[in-house]
Amino acid sequence: MFFKIYTLGCKVNQYESEYMRQIMTLDGYTYTEDDTKAQIFIVNSCSVTAVSDSKCRKLLRKLRRENQDCIIMLCGCMSQAFPRKYENFEVCDIVIGNTTRSRVTEYISEFIKHGEQIIDIQDHDRKNECFEEYFVEDFSERTRAFVKIEDGCDRFCSYCIIPYARGRVRSKSLEVLRQEVDALAEKGYLEIVLVGINLSKYGTDIGLTLCDAVECVAENEKISRIRLGSLEPELIDEPVVARLSRCEKFCPQFHLSLQSGCTETLKRMNRRYTNAEYKEIVDRIRRNFDNSSITTDVMVGFPGETEEEFNNSLEFVSVIAFAKVHVFPYSRRSGTVADRMPMQLSKSEKEKRASVMIEATEQSRINFLSSQIGKECEVLFERLDKNGLFEGYSRNYTLVSVDAKGLDLQGKCLNVKITSVSNDRCIGVLSDFNF
Repeated sequence: MFFKIYTLGCKVNQYESEYMRQIMTLDGYTYTEDDTKAQIFIVNSCSVTAVSDSKCRKLLRKLRRENQDCIIMLCGCMSQAFPRKYENFEVCDIVIGNTTRSRVTEYISEFIKHGEQIIDIQDHDRKNECFEEYFVEDFSERTRAFVKIEDGCDRFCSYCIIPYARGRVRSKSLEVLRQEVDALAEKGYLEIVLVGINLSKYGTDIGLTLCDAVECVAENEKISRIRLGSLEPELIDEPVVARLSRCEKFCPQFHLSLQSGCTETLKRMNRRYTNAEYKEIVDRIRRNFDNSSITTDVMVGFPGETEEEFNNSLEFVSVIAFAKVHVFPYSRRSGTVADRMPMQLSKSEKEKRASVMIEATEQSRINFLSSQIGKECEVLFERLDKNGLFEGYSRNYTLVSVDAKGLDLQGKCLNVKITSVSNDRCIGVLSDFNF
């Protein structure tokens, strides 16, 4: 039978979808990207916002409407976080959460045999649950490989449902991480991206740190670059930054989730730092890493955010001069503290503030890209872009395009001199052709 997986949300979800794809393929199912050919659809859901849930429900209804006789399975954070919200999965044949994805083919076989809806959403075991020690051996059409090393979160930010969907912090052992990286290196991957739900907390449950994981990956001689996924900033202290800076393979790109540049708003969000502490972390990184890039997420319109607080956040974001910012309006999420807070802002006000913040951060983006002109950087090339140029990413995760003169650069790490900026990317020329 043919199957297709729709992945919504974060890099961890992408990794877990690859794992399910691997299980399905090993059990004799055939993957397809063609909806008209697929007989089984797996939707790996995201529930980070109410908007995410809405997108997932729309996708499920569309799949059912256009594929009446197919099997639809829902898994992931939406079903795990809201197991009794039946309207989320009424069109589905199989519904599971985040704890039993390794049994994906068992559920499908059971449904095929009996033809009755299966709903099996098992709670996280807060005291005894361990990290699922599986690993993914290959990724579809990618130059870099994502490796999940941490799951769960114990922060309980006032706007977030994820601790309920993911459970508490759990970490992958270095032994399994080493085996996974070795297998990926043999497949030809040059870059490893370590990801997790609360990546900064990696190892706190097993007596390790995030630096231990980075150094473990660096041991493999075939891996040339190591990158980190999204980080909570307050754990990136001086010893961590200094230790990472000594790893030659570590890429100087940090996605430090900010959420707001106003300390008063951060306190209501239950974030565990002030804007001054955040700036100190950014300054620390820039002192230790030459030509690093700092990217982030910024939420606007959080309950109680006054005009003054918004302006403070806007000013702070401009001062930090991020390389890139994902701006989004606050979305109410049932089951969270923020949903019950007074002074909820109107949709129009949140959208207005988002527009102002985006305009400011786009200027920061242009300034960062322009600062790369004249620099020489190593680029890992991935694919041809729409203009016939070969594109890839530098170590600080700047998108770079070059005229490859008809050569196939996919999967090659080459030095490029940046000459200009165009359409949210840098343009460069190859420094040499010795490859």
